[in-house]
Amino acid sequence: MTLRFAVLFGSMRSDRAGIRAARFIVEQLRRRGHEPTLVDALECRLPLLDRMYKEHPKGEAPAVMERLAALYREVDGFVIVAGEYNHGVQPGLKNLLDHFLEEYFFRPSAIVCYSAGQFGGVRAAMQLRMTLAELGMPSIPSLLPVPRIAEAFTPDGEPTNPAFEKRTERFFREFEWYAEALRRGRQSGVPY
Repeated sequence: MTLRFAVLFGSMRSDRAGIRAARFIVEQLRRRGHEPTLVDALECRLPLLDRMYKEHPKGEAPAVMERLAALYREVDGFVIVAGEYNHGVQPGLKNLLDHFLEEYFFRPSAIVCYSAGQFGGVRAAMQLRMTLAELGMPSIPSLLPVPRIAEAFTPDGEPTNPAFEKRTERFFREFEWYAEALRRGRQSGVPY
C-alpha cells in the first residue's frame, strides 16, 4: 500500500550535516513504494511563531503555511528528523512544528534523531516525544538514532556503513504499520 509522508527537517544552520539523514529517509521511503515530501525549515523560512496557521483568517495565511497545511492534511504520517542541540530539540524544528495543530491529528510520527556525538540525539528525541503527542501525532515506539552524523552519511544521503540500511528495516516496518492502521481509523471516523 502506497502511503504519503511528510519528512520534517528542522535545522536552520548553514553547515548542517543532518540534511544527509533527511535525504536518506526520503530515498528509503521512495524505495519502499511510498510518496515522501521533504519539508525543510531552512527553505520554508517560517517566522518565529506569532500566529498559528489556524489563527489566520481563512485564506489569509502566508502562502508557505497554506501549502504546508494542505500537505499535512493529505499525508498518512510524519518522519521527524531531529538534531540534538544542547541536549534539546532544535529551535528551527520546534518552530516548524508549532505553526500547526489539527493538521497533525490522528497521524503517527517516527523520530530519526542525530547528533555530533555518540548518543545519536536520543536526549532530544525524548523531549520531542512529549511535543509530538501533544500535537496529536504520537511517535511510534522505535527510534532511529544516528550518532556522529557528519561521518554517518555521504552528502547525498548514502550511509557510510553498509549495515545501517539493514538496521532501519524494523523502524520502517513499524512506522508503516502505524500509518496504515491510523489511515484506516481516520477513514472510519475520528473521535471528534
